[in-house]
Amino acid sequence: MTGFLRRDGARLRIVEAGEGFPVLFQHGLGGDAAQVADNVAEMAGLRRITIECRGHGGSTAGDVRPFTIGLFADDVLAAADALGLDRFALGGISMGAAIALSIGARHPDRVAALVLARPAWLFAPAPDNMRPYAEVAAALRALPPDAARARFAASDCAAMLSRDAPDNLASLLGFFGRPDPPLTAELLADIAADGPGVTEAEARALDVPTLVIGHGVDHAHPVAFARALAATLPRARLVEIAPKATDRARHRDEFRAAVADFLAATLPLRPVTEEPRP
Repeated sequence: MTGFLRRDGARLRIVEAGEGFPVLFQHGLGGDAAQVADNVAEMAGLRRITIECRGHGGSTAGDVRPFTIGLFADDVLAAADALGLDRFALGGISMGAAIALSIGARHPDRVAALVLARPAWLFAPAPDNMRPYAEVAAALRALPPDAARARFAASDCAAMLSRDAPDNLASLLGFFGRPDPPLTAELLADIAADGPGVTEAEARALDVPTLVIGHGVDHAHPVAFARALAATLPRARLVEIAPKATDRARHRDEFRAAVADFLAATLPLRPVTEEPRP
């Protein structure tokens, strides 16, 4: 099911699947609801909801600038309010994990559980692992897309990623083929310079059951970040899964299993049954 919410000049696309306990699950930078659906399987008794962030998927960019994780988090909360959701589980991949952490720290009373998958931030803005996104943004601002792609592909940054994190490199090269290069550059530059807006002390006080998912062979999502978050959040459990760069199918299967096991053990999931026919 798909719906839309208008907010601050933006038309936000809301994608839902299933019925039951609501789980708001957010995609990563450059992703959309399809990324979530690929990694979070439908479950009996679960209502999976993704609000595609401004400038992503079927959502328009709107008028508010700069793009920030806090702005995206406010959009998710506005969608939850519009849907009449007082309490929900919350999760996300990469940027989506930062959005989830931002909401969880500010509104822990509304969050039944957290899933922080492949975190790209701890607590400080503009971490070094986000620098390649800023380099892609700079290339797109300086040159037409094909020339910008060639410049980035020949850079020291691309050479490092080709060696250490080939999946990250493939993702970054994909940004050069997006239909609106100026908007893509704006999104990448703004989000790469931002952070969740959550302090370490606030994270230590976040008394919510939490699953943290991490893996290796990934420059954008250092496994050290996943381990550090799991050690900081008081009710967190860390699951390390197969790297996407080395075995994409196994990575997907282990991601899905980790999320499903955690949600089934944490949430009051009740399968939706059909009313008996007269």
